[in-house]
Amino acid sequence: MDAETDPFRAVPAEVRPYLTELVRRTRAVCGSRLTGVVAVGSLALGDYRHGRSDIDVTVLVEDPLPAAALRELADALDHRRLPCPAAGLELVVYPAGFARVPSGEAGYLLDLNTGAQLPGRTAFDPAGAPSFWYVIDRSVAHQDGIALYGPPAPEVIAAPRPADLYPAIRASVREHDDGAGHLADNRVLNGCRSAVYCGTGRWLAKRDAAGRVAAAQEGFRPLIEAAVRSFERPRAAALPLPGPQVRAFLTWVRSRVDEGAAAIGV
Repeated sequence: MDAETDPFRAVPAEVRPYLTELVRRTRAVCGSRLTGVVAVGSLALGDYRHGRSDIDVTVLVEDPLPAAALRELADALDHRRLPCPAAGLELVVYPAGFARVPSGEAGYLLDLNTGAQLPGRTAFDPAGAPSFWYVIDRSVAHQDGIALYGPPAPEVIAAPRPADLYPAIRASVREHDDGAGHLADNRVLNGCRSAVYCGTGRWLAKRDAAGRVAAAQEGFRPLIEAAVRSFERPRAAALPLPGPQVRAFLTWVRSRVDEGAAAIGV
């Protein structure tokens, strides 16, 4: 089989058995209401690092999916019942009708974080939650998501409108500037991805984006190269990066986001 007939061949071998079981359990819980299961994040962008990266998955279901089924799915995929081989699982369930239409809202039915290196989270109501991560994830999913079950990702996940996406990117940069809960290398590398997206209109893997920015911005090159070296280590062995330099870099990223937004009239 090739990747067209066996979609699991498009993901790293270390996580194929886990994702196969995740899809099986999701189908068992959701039944005929399941529309799609899409690998997103680093798996979609080809920059998954085993032992460092999360596994990011988007699930699409036709409404109405009973609340009891959502709780059952969260329980079935909990790390204690299905051990995640990566740093953790970040799984979001959307109504299929919501995902097919561009939106700047969070819009999820279930937001599940579980794993050995992730703070546990099980949320069923997006009201009041920041929406920017979900908007960016759907943008990545539309561009490069790997359909593990169901139609190709662009057919079931709409690309957010620029008027929704650029505010989401700004919000993500602000959160990384704050720094709370984020590794320093991820703050820098996610900043590189945002800057490159605003210049090209495409999401790149973190290390690819870092290479582009480092080549063009000599002053930030040592910081970016240190962030890449840190990213290639396990999370527990991540390298410290100088806080003032990280903040200065993210200030530069914000200016690139503003320039990109202005260029398209957002």
